[in-house]
Amino acid sequence: MSDVFSRIEQFGVVPVIKLEKAEHARALGRAFMEGGLLVAEVTFRSAAAPEAIALLRKEYPELLVGAGTVLTVEQVEAAKSAGASFAVTPGFNPRIVDACLAKGLPVVPGINSPSQVEQALERGISLLKFFPAEASGGVKMLKALHGPYADVRFVPTGGIDASNLASYLALSYVAAVGGSWMVKDDLVAAGAVPELAALCREAVSLARAARAK
Repeated sequence: MSDVFSRIEQFGVVPVIKLEKAEHARALGRAFMEGGLLVAEVTFRSAAAPEAIALLRKEYPELLVGAGTVLTVEQVEAAKSAGASFAVTPGFNPRIVDACLAKGLPVVPGINSPSQVEQALERGISLLKFFPAEASGGVKMLKALHGPYADVRFVPTGGIDASNLASYLALSYVAAVGGSWMVKDDLVAAGAVPELAALCREAVSLARAARAK
């Protein structure tokens, strides 16, 4: 496993962020630092993503910043140019995954079926995003996937929050969970650092407690 993926597993939680304005990243980065959650996925669901990624990398070098919802080769290039440490895709598009690999950008492709898992394994990728987690069968489906693919680790995302993350992190083959409950849009837009930092701190604490059981 690459150092990038080891760091994702270290925290157990990956905030999935949509930033309407790149400048909102400044306060958010401070909240991550204060909350002890030093990994983030900035999604390309907003045109501000490349600028926000570059800002976070420059002002908070301790943060591990990835690019999420990467759907096109152009976005792969933009993510790499902005300094993203990794990329995340919602589904398994061989063209996009191969573009990430060609650029040396670690990628966590989205999967929710055995066929997609096998496409990843064919490329030497064994850390996969399970998405949309709850809608795809949740913990029950993950257990089924783990059976034939015992060496694969997962980052379930979609429908996960503070109320159910423990059921996922209790599985030894879940590296981390992704979610946006700790980066609520209204708090991010308001630059509410203390509130965001508290939510991040709580997320890290819940993840640690879940793994300790």
